[in-house]
Amino acid sequence: MAQPAPALILVSLHPEALAPGELLEAWHQRVQRASGAAPAATSVFIGRTRGTTDAGLPLDGLELEHYPGMTEAELERLAAESARRHGVWAVGVGHRVGPVAPGEAIVVVAVLADRRGPAQRCCQEVLEALKHEAPFWKREWSAGQGVWVAGNTPLAEPLP
Repeated sequence: MAQPAPALILVSLHPEALAPGELLEAWHQRVQRASGAAPAATSVFIGRTRGTTDAGLPLDGLELEHYPGMTEAELERLAAESARRHGVWAVGVGHRVGPVAPGEAIVVVAVLADRRGPAQRCCQEVLEALKHEAPFWKREWSAGQGVWVAGNTPLAEPLP
């Protein structure tokens, strides 16, 4: 099966709750329609909001701000660069904006490829790019106080 070139990049921002299963199914159907075939490997990451702040306090919720238009364009660029490096069929990124409660899905990344290795490596690379390069501004709310977060936690182990 020949992969489509360039990769299909699907980016969406969600002010309401994410439904990861529905989003994944919709992305898979779009890839099948665009390519006429189904890739053999799908790597997925679903991230949920933790219940504590970076300081270890109970988290009431997060507030994610973004710059409409610029944020989507940057997410598309990050996903396309990674897709090109790994030779995958498609990358889907769904991200929450606005208020997000603990336990709610905040990000979904899916990569479709011919093989599991490129799919998994690309998925992790896209996720790390989102965490450290995407233009989101995050405020943690705890006990009625909001604190802007300076940066995200680094990956414990470097990417290969």
